Amino acid sequence: MAKTDKPPAQTVDPQDEPSAEWGWHGSFPKGTRIAGWFVAAAMFLMLIGNHKSRTEDVWLIGIGAGLILLLVIDQIRSRTNWRR
Repeated sequence: MAKTDKPPAQTVDPQDEPSAEWGWHGSFPKGTRIAGWFVAAAMFLMLIGNHKSRTEDVWLIGIGAGLILLLVIDQIRSRTNWRR
């Protein structure tokens, strides 16, 4: 390799990741975010029901709010990724 050639940003060994052998290796960031918002909405929709106590409501609100917080942080980090 010459000095002017850049090494690949990511090298994936087909032994570690079989999908690298046929050319694709990555993730679904847009699909993951969509699924996260769907699950957060489902958490709040589960508040409607015949609960005996408020313990379930506290857990549903806490998990839903935590998931929304993580999604917002992820969105902010993806916008300012070049600044790191």
